[in-house]
Amino acid sequence: MMIRIPRLQCCLYLSAAFFITACTTQKVALDAVKVSANAPGSTIYRGSYTKLTDILHTKLDINFNWDSAFVIGKATIKARPYFYPSNQLILNANGFKINEVSLEKKEDRTPLNYLYDGKLLTIQLDKTYTNTDTYTVFIDYVAMPNKLKAGVDINSNDDRGVYFIKDPRQVWTQGETECNSNWFPTINGPQEKMTQEISITVPEKMVTLSNGELDFSSDNGDGTRTDSWRQDKPHSTYLTMMAAGDFTIVKDKWRNKEVNYYMEPQYAKNARLIFGKTPEMIEFFSKKTGVDFPWDKYSQIVVREFVAGAMENTSATVLFDRMNMTPGECLDENYEDIISHELFHHWFGDLVTAESWANLPLNESFANYGEYLWREYKYGVEDADYLNYKDAQKYLAKPENKTLNAIRFDYADREQMFDAVSYEKGGRVLHMLRKTVGDDAFFKSLKLYLTRYAYKTAEIHNLRMAFEEVTGQDLNWFFNQWFLAAGNPKLNIQTSYDNAKHEAVVTIKQEQDLTKMPLFRLPMAIDIYVDGKAERKAITVTKQSETFSFPVSAEPQLINVDAEKYLLAERTENKTIQQNSYQYAHAPLFMDRIEAVQALSRSATEPQAHATLIKALQDKHWYIRRLAVDFVPKLTEPERKQVLGRIRDMALHDERSYVRAAAISTLKSVYAKEDNKTVFSQAARDKAPSVLNALKN
Repeated sequence: MMIRIPRLQCCLYLSAAFFITACTTQKVALDAVKVSANAPGSTIYRGSYTKLTDILHTKLDINFNWDSAFVIGKATIKARPYFYPSNQLILNANGFKINEVSLEKKEDRTPLNYLYDGKLLTIQLDKTYTNTDTYTVFIDYVAMPNKLKAGVDINSNDDRGVYFIKDPRQVWTQGETECNSNWFPTINGPQEKMTQEISITVPEKMVTLSNGELDFSSDNGDGTRTDSWRQDKPHSTYLTMMAAGDFTIVKDKWRNKEVNYYMEPQYAKNARLIFGKTPEMIEFFSKKTGVDFPWDKYSQIVVREFVAGAMENTSATVLFDRMNMTPGECLDENYEDIISHELFHHWFGDLVTAESWANLPLNESFANYGEYLWREYKYGVEDADYLNYKDAQKYLAKPENKTLNAIRFDYADREQMFDAVSYEKGGRVLHMLRKTVGDDAFFKSLKLYLTRYAYKTAEIHNLRMAFEEVTGQDLNWFFNQWFLAAGNPKLNIQTSYDNAKHEAVVTIKQEQDLTKMPLFRLPMAIDIYVDGKAERKAITVTKQSETFSFPVSAEPQLINVDAEKYLLAERTENKTIQQNSYQYAHAPLFMDRIEAVQALSRSATEPQAHATLIKALQDKHWYIRRLAVDFVPKLTEPERKQVLGRIRDMALHDERSYVRAAAISTLKSVYAKEDNKTVFSQAARDKAPSVLNALKN
């Protein structure tokens, strides 16, 4: 689903949340709803919705009463019974005034009997239809979203479906999870797919956006214009959108398809700075998945007061107004994670859609992993691994996350699925799956999955079977423990050298609560460093406690367990200061160095730890440099003097604004008695808000 926003807490989508006071990502879940998920004896089961009717095509003619915030609509719905014969059409229509319901045959309309309880519109058809028949129903209605009562008609004010903004005047919709039925009659749920046409009448100075392509525009001669949008490829009803307002359209393209950025006129000059990598992203994802971008165009629109961070409506993503950025603000955050997340949804979520909210990770875990893939391609594996690290920290930060299956059928409310398990844990699980089967098999399996279920829905077993078909392996063990069970391994890792046997010894214990979590099967690599050279050993942990021994020529300087650092696990290890310092200097990965730095930072009085952390001030990754700056107050007085020049240089010249800001804060606190006026004067010319805020505070 969309990237949702917790209003009172920072998210880890942002590259350095410690400098941001109001951050983005998932929408507020319903705090009022509590459930003991996956509890023994739970009677809650949230399966896929039963398909009674298949909507084939919806045509909407939409006008607005701007003063009353009403949607004045006419819906023409072509449908058929899904399988069993039926003489009824049941539609979700929340809080409408129904003016007419008729059967449409060519130019003739015949009134139909119906019952309407304010939420469900039950239409009695003229006869019983089979699933080889189609029929077309016309509904004249008025939707009144602002009259819906939070807690009664809708769960919260973020679920109105359509929003009228007064200043500047805008209207926009937000359909996921099941809010589009607040502005047009439809069938709720991810399982229902349809093609559509939407004609939107607005004041002639406004521009509009909807799914698909702009078919034509008509000047109505009364100061209004009607734009007609058509999407001929089926998508789920929650992905239908419309928006209108005073926007400048900055045009771009990918191959022969339009790529457009809709922004308010005063911000449009920065549109290419913010969104300009979009065509490159589309090309990258098309090649990486082996499936070309499957929709007619791609537009991104920035609206005011959006209820989430962003939403991947098919071919027309809506984004929150923090995307209205200045060039200086882009130095702190470029929001490419959001842009790549919503774009990757156009394969995973829009092209192939989770058939139920219980299977939401098929949408959100993939979109989360799309962020990793883009960073890996554009900025390198170190930057991508930093994202993986932050995602793991977010998932592990809340103990309740470890009680929840990724694919879960016992949620109390579907909004609860939009959490760190579906997003951050799920993305890490996909990374582990990639490491388990290898890159070629991983991406070939994704291509098979996307092509086999294109414009359809799928469940987790469909993904598993695609991987099994490609690899020839039984992968039930992986999907069962990571998608269909809760938690993660908690590993106690002990390494030693047996001098008598000349063996490196590794003992791994799984200490997670086995009454609530599985005993994990964990393939991994171990790198053994002897005389400065690493030799890799492959193992698979399958027991609660296992010991592995490897012959070596001399005592190892380091035994690096999970050498590829891809396992989502809590771990305790017995490494010495010397081993952690060696790991920082010699192991190849970002995660090797950050693990070492974090371990050494707990040894505040050890000279060797200090020496390594001083080296980390020049680490190639900005986040590790940032952590090293935080350690400066713990250095000895001579060491502080030793690094003063480095801190001053970082304050002015570090490539990452958050490191510059941290260095300035350190100069103001740790080095308050030093003469730093020249540094501060030069730093005042910095355009990054984080740096300027550090100078003020």
